[in-house]
Amino acid sequence: MKTINLALLLLFFTNFAVIAQRQITPSETLKIEGKIKAEKTFSVADLEAFPKVAIADQTLYSHKGEVKSTVKDMKGVLLKTVLESIQFDYGKPKELNEFYFVFVATDGYKVVFSWNEIYNTEAGNNFYIVTEMEGKKLKDMEQRILFISTADLKSGRRYIKALEKIQIRRLE
Repeated sequence: MKTINLALLLLFFTNFAVIAQRQITPSETLKIEGKIKAEKTFSVADLEAFPKVAIADQTLYSHKGEVKSTVKDMKGVLLKTVLESIQFDYGKPKELNEFYFVFVATDGYKVVFSWNEIYNTEAGNNFYIVTEMEGKKLKDMEQRILFISTADLKSGRRYIKALEKIQIRRLE
């Protein structure tokens, strides 16, 4: 009887552990909206058509510095390359200092970047939309559309799975 009770208890807690893991719906498009002259939507095929660069294997760390996982064999598109077709809506160039970008995933996860961080620091040269990972093309990746910052010390915070939009905003 004790064995059956123990087995049932173990099964009960195992089910909660499985339920507690969130399922992220992959994104099919990346929409860029906000303080720009015209909204733009990129499909998976559009993103795969950009010139790709090899991305070094990345160990992902939690906010506490603990190893979460490692992602390997990646290729991607530099974020600035994707943003080249976007025209920001501003009057004077100094107003760009007030712009910030909110990256939003399908599950509501958000990460914020400043215009200067993307365009005026070395960090901006390390922001990628991943188009291939571990032998899979973007259309076959469960985490699509995937964003990674390869220069971060605690990279897990800005490793965005299922990125669906970038909202460009301006401080008021």
